[in-house]
Amino acid sequence: MSDIEKFKGIIVAFYACYNEEGDVDPVRVRKLARHYADKGVRGLYVGGSSGEGMLQTAAERKVVLEAVMEEVGSELTIIAHIGAASTRESVELARHAEAVGADAISAVPAIYYRLSPASVERHWQEMIDSTSLPFIIYHIPQTTGFNLSTDLLAKMAAQDKVIGVKISSESTYELQQFKAVGGPDFLVLNGPDEQYLAGRSIGADGGIGGTYGVMPELFLKVESCYREGKVEEAREWQFRINEIIKNLLSFPSLYGACKAVLKLQGVECGEPRLPLLPVPPADKGRIVLLQKQIHEYTEEAMSSVKA
Repeated sequence: MSDIEKFKGIIVAFYACYNEEGDVDPVRVRKLARHYADKGVRGLYVGGSSGEGMLQTAAERKVVLEAVMEEVGSELTIIAHIGAASTRESVELARHAEAVGADAISAVPAIYYRLSPASVERHWQEMIDSTSLPFIIYHIPQTTGFNLSTDLLAKMAAQDKVIGVKISSESTYELQQFKAVGGPDFLVLNGPDEQYLAGRSIGADGGIGGTYGVMPELFLKVESCYREGKVEEAREWQFRINEIIKNLLSFPSLYGACKAVLKLQGVECGEPRLPLLPVPPADKGRIVLLQKQIHEYTEEAMSSVKA
């Protein structure tokens, strides 16, 4: 497998795992990582939005990545998200990711401050220069407030170590434009889970998503149908995925809902860290029904593969 090929396909945005006291739990991290490895996904994106990286200390983020690498680092592609409020902390996390054997690093622009393109470029460049690892830009303007221009993307993509972009903006046109700027060998990874198929059809090489984590089989089904040219079937599975995503988004937080579903699937991750909200007791019944729906769709997807 080529260096680029290992980043293509279904990459789960890994969830934060805490114990009952709200501390990072390496045992639960390893169990969740094993859960995904057994599902057959391409890799894991560790410490991003779903991983609550911005709500953890640098020390906690290192513990999570170390546990993931120890459990599945030799089996899956591991991308370490190292974005932080300060460049200094991001560089520290980048060097740690290289030391423990991650396959690539990735980062959003620095948060809170509204930065100029020159500031964001310098922020990313410091990370790129600090290791020998490939770098994947994380473009998510709805949370960072920074809109990545095609000019800056072209400048960054001209570097050998900058191999791709994770694009979580909602425009598939922007995704296609980024692919055109980067060229055929530049990775573009779809971010919005509800448009995975749309992203793939317009040029994405795969995807990284948080809701993949509660229904990896369904995203793997969409991907296999797409690769086999079964576009109508892929569309039907995407519609089912979107039905589930709509329900997940009806809870106080997506992260709390996904963790509650995972608990029913036998994988305990604890509750999300505040200010992210858990599922309230009154909504536990709805989570049970949602997990039942996911289970039924998964069984159907798997039975069609076996057939």
